[in-house]
Amino acid sequence: MQLSDIHSPKDLKRLPVEELPALCQQLRSALLQKLSACGGHIGPNLGFLEATVALHYVFDSPTDKFVFDVSHQSYVHKMLTGRMQAFLDPAHYADVSGYTNPAESEHDSFNVGHTSTSVSLAVGLARGRDLLGKSGNVVAVIGDGSLSGGEAFEGLDNAAMLGSNFIVVVNDNEMSIPENSGGMYRNLKQLRETDGKAGCNFFKAMGLDYMYEDRGNDVKALVDIFRKVKDTDHPVAVHIHTQKGMGYAPAMQNKEYFHWGFPFDLQTGACKLKFEGENYQDLTGAWLMDQIKRRPEVVAITAAMPMTFGFTPAMRAEAGRQFVDVGIAEEHAVAMASGIAKAGGRPVFALNSTFLQRTYDQMIQDLSLNGNPAVILVFYNGVYSLNDVTHTGFQDIPMLSNIPGLTYLSPVTKEEYFAMLDWSLSQNAGPVAIRVPERVVSSGSPDTTDYNRTNSYEVKRRGTRVALLGLGVFQAQAAETLRLLEQQGVQGTLINPKFVSGVDTVLLESLKADHELVVTLEDGIMEGGFGAKIAQFYGDSSMKVLCRGLRKDFYDRFKTDELLRQMRLTPGQLAADVMAVLNR
Repeated sequence: MQLSDIHSPKDLKRLPVEELPALCQQLRSALLQKLSACGGHIGPNLGFLEATVALHYVFDSPTDKFVFDVSHQSYVHKMLTGRMQAFLDPAHYADVSGYTNPAESEHDSFNVGHTSTSVSLAVGLARGRDLLGKSGNVVAVIGDGSLSGGEAFEGLDNAAMLGSNFIVVVNDNEMSIPENSGGMYRNLKQLRETDGKAGCNFFKAMGLDYMYEDRGNDVKALVDIFRKVKDTDHPVAVHIHTQKGMGYAPAMQNKEYFHWGFPFDLQTGACKLKFEGENYQDLTGAWLMDQIKRRPEVVAITAAMPMTFGFTPAMRAEAGRQFVDVGIAEEHAVAMASGIAKAGGRPVFALNSTFLQRTYDQMIQDLSLNGNPAVILVFYNGVYSLNDVTHTGFQDIPMLSNIPGLTYLSPVTKEEYFAMLDWSLSQNAGPVAIRVPERVVSSGSPDTTDYNRTNSYEVKRRGTRVALLGLGVFQAQAAETLRLLEQQGVQGTLINPKFVSGVDTVLLESLKADHELVVTLEDGIMEGGFGAKIAQFYGDSSMKVLCRGLRKDFYDRFKTDELLRQMRLTPGQLAADVMAVLNR
């Protein structure tokens, strides 16, 4: 059978089981061809390829429901469920997202891009099925790395209470993004080494029946074990041992690097893109390592993503106890950071904006309410960063800037960023978060801001009539907008707020004397954001306020330039809107 002949799982089922290994080879070749051209999640998809084929061969999607954790291993699932062209024809490579999406296919139950969620989502499907008297299997797929997340524990704990059909496929490839971190993984190792027969069994302890298959990349063995659990009348965990990056030597040899990657040379595995200049990941890692060497109380914390702040394996080893990977457990990381700070340590926790959302309760209760001076670095935020709907970084401004006791800072330049880092690691007033820019811009001169003077904005240029407050990376838009306004005879004021979480009441009050309009620019959702604070301040005055940012919505695979135009955030549009207000 040719891959182009597969339009649904029904086509797959026509094959005798003996032909499945050959089909897997075809799928792997096609998958690698697209991945090398487009990039994406490489290791997870290669490692779970045979399991995906076996699942669709045995079960009957979409009557039987699959929920893929993170869904970064769902590419082959998409290939087998009517989306093959998006993996065979370069002209259609962009037709599908890198995650499951119900808008693409009835075979996808959820939009999923965050980890540790599949079991809970699937428990919900199973409960809904039982409430409505329906039938069908519900299968949750979860990787061993994702088991470290708190929601995975909660889901497994509740799955045991279903008393009806429920199957958890545990994809154990002995890896998270880097190596697994956590005491639970000792038990997974015991189970692998005893062919699933160890007396200590995490899954049985959670109340689940249990089966083990060591040949997790043997499609025929997987068909056999899935047939045994199909239509089960109780919750069961099927633990399979797979190889991350299976079938592609570079990905098997460097599992962390090939977890996700840019387009690469298929023969060598070398990245096709050339990155020049500085980046904040490496700069932050170098700064943090210097702090660790000089200050024994400093500790770098990651939730399974050490490369977010440039911590290579060698740096992790050198840092020793001053580097902590909590696994995929962002909530624990924030609470632990609060505890470290309370004990006199100096924790620095770096994570992506999209994953910060998972920590909201801990940021409020465990950290800010207790006033402990931990440092949170928020990477990959805003329109210049990740653009899949499950990974956008647009919520951190309204989220963090409204937590009492937490100072949220947004640097424009490299010099400001490091001044903020140095200050945040020395002050004792409370937690500090820094919105790390996507691009490195240097002013060429030191930042002399006294950050102890909380909420003091910097006036870059004083003018009249209109004041533009460009937050973070949007300082560039503000400056260019003022240049265009000058051509029309308006000499405006340029302000770099730096403080996202507070208002410079003295400065804003002074603008009333000779300004008619204040414009705020922010790289995130406007509702509850920075501009809303400025508008609220001027609410009972004659000052006009024009807020620009992103409207509250879900944005999927957007193009940055197009999104900026849609939001009227280009300098030309901003200048035109300012003149329209001033000329009323």
